[in-house]
Amino acid sequence: MTLTAATIVGLVALAALVWLYFRMRSQDLIEEIMAKRRASARLVCRADFVEGLDRIPVALSLMTDMIRYENPDLDASLELRHIEEIEYDEETATGQAVDGKELRLRSHGHMFEFVLDPNVVQQWQTTLPPRHFDQGTAKAV
Repeated sequence: MTLTAATIVGLVALAALVWLYFRMRSQDLIEEIMAKRRASARLVCRADFVEGLDRIPVALSLMTDMIRYENPDLDASLELRHIEEIEYDEETATGQAVDGKELRLRSHGHMFEFVLDPNVVQQWQTTLPPRHFDQGTAKAV
């Protein structure tokens, strides 16, 4: 009986270590993506892409004509000319409070949300100022 309990505890510990390893490796891969983008981007940072109640860690890059968000499993972009609204808020659209601010983009009826670290919010607001639909198409400064 104790051998079975020890085996179960060992398997749980092993699963926790494997999960921790993959989480840390994912963060390293995001850092590699950020380093690759720094040469061509105006602004690069870590962010969380909000998808429903999930937060997916990504490298968020503001390029000359687009915003890219990437991680080892995701490579997506939004062209700035197609972004109709840019907002910064202190909570997600579902009402979850965030540490820092959320960058909320609207394009063709879809909303894209990114939780920004408090240290980079001012840079993003300066480089990509808020814009509402009635102000025309968004353009980076």
